[in-house]
Amino acid sequence: MEKLLSEANRCLKCKKPLCQQHCPINTAVPEAITLFEEGKLQEAGELLFNNNPLSAICAIVCPHEDQCKGNCIRGIKGEPVPFCEIEAYISAAYLEGLTTRKPAPNGKRVAVIGSGPAGITAAILLAQKGYAVTMFEMRNRIGGVLSYGIPEFRLPRVLVQNLEKNLVQLGVSIKYNTLVGPVITLDKLFNDGYDAAFIGTGVWNPKTLNIKGETLGHSHYAIDYLKNPTKYQLGKKVCVIGAGNVAMDAARSAKYYGSEEVHICYRRGEEDMTATKAEIHEAKEEGIQFTLYKSPVEITDEGIIFADTRKVTLEDSSTKLETIPGSEKLFPCNSVVIAVSQAPKNNIVAGTTGLETNRGLLVTDEDGHTTREGVFACGDVVSGARTVIEAVVNAKHVVGSIHEYLQNA
Repeated sequence: MEKLLSEANRCLKCKKPLCQQHCPINTAVPEAITLFEEGKLQEAGELLFNNNPLSAICAIVCPHEDQCKGNCIRGIKGEPVPFCEIEAYISAAYLEGLTTRKPAPNGKRVAVIGSGPAGITAAILLAQKGYAVTMFEMRNRIGGVLSYGIPEFRLPRVLVQNLEKNLVQLGVSIKYNTLVGPVITLDKLFNDGYDAAFIGTGVWNPKTLNIKGETLGHSHYAIDYLKNPTKYQLGKKVCVIGAGNVAMDAARSAKYYGSEEVHICYRRGEEDMTATKAEIHEAKEEGIQFTLYKSPVEITDEGIIFADTRKVTLEDSSTKLETIPGSEKLFPCNSVVIAVSQAPKNNIVAGTTGLETNRGLLVTDEDGHTTREGVFACGDVVSGARTVIEAVVNAKHVVGSIHEYLQNA
């Protein structure tokens, strides 16, 4: 607490705060810090929560280096103010003590399909407006990627549990272990009296490498592994293919749960990695090794065969990646974990009509309207794998569209 107050006192309270301008959800950083300095933790927490119901989550998982922290004026000549740490402290305490009364019902009913960042945000905001909300979750816990994609040592599960408590207080009904699509269709939802449906089901199908050996017993997809890493016996030496945040989480989890030697293997250089600098730094701090400019060729019983790659500068100064002929070599390891992005499942689309997709992603307009009347969507199921904060921002906007649609219905 004292350290955070000391950091808060360093804030310049800029008239045009770049930290706030570069926050995707426009968090009132100077105002929150001022309330924190004045000891008004409840008011600060309320300010943050009302702007972003997932503030306690985003304070941990956002790419702060590109947003608030990376644009702090203090950071030009020294260390930036770590607002994310202050926000995490305020928001976690506020969420833990939050008690909400169920609003007066407005007579309309909305189905929220999926309970990840977009679904949770939509359910909270819709319930606050008096809608009767039922949330459909295909597993036995809510949270989506927050519960099944980000390791608990990085994101405490109690934060999701406290959000669940708030949902229940608001009157949201949660149907666990319920997959919408094969049996419960959108047609059935509307026949049962739902006035609108929101789809925020994320992306849970792993993309493949399309190489020989991916079905072997020691080859796994990161998005599956992260759902329950304690069930896997990866062995002493692990190779993780990919360089995004999911790859970092998988590598760090493998190390955390007992693998002695874990490699991030990537076909490009570190400057091309899509993971945040913070995640890369933390992975290195935890002993993860980086094996770069390696392109996977085949997974074998002994490990994985890589070909060396290199960057080539073209005449227009652009670069391209090329494989070095004859460079194939076995990289011995006990397990291979593949983390090269995800795609959405087609459960809902396969069980209904009128929903258009583009490369598996739901097609919507800028306000979240899908091609079917009364059905809205946002988050990764529309955009592909993105950040938590983007899902929250989009969900806030789409809730406005749903509210307008239902008020005019």
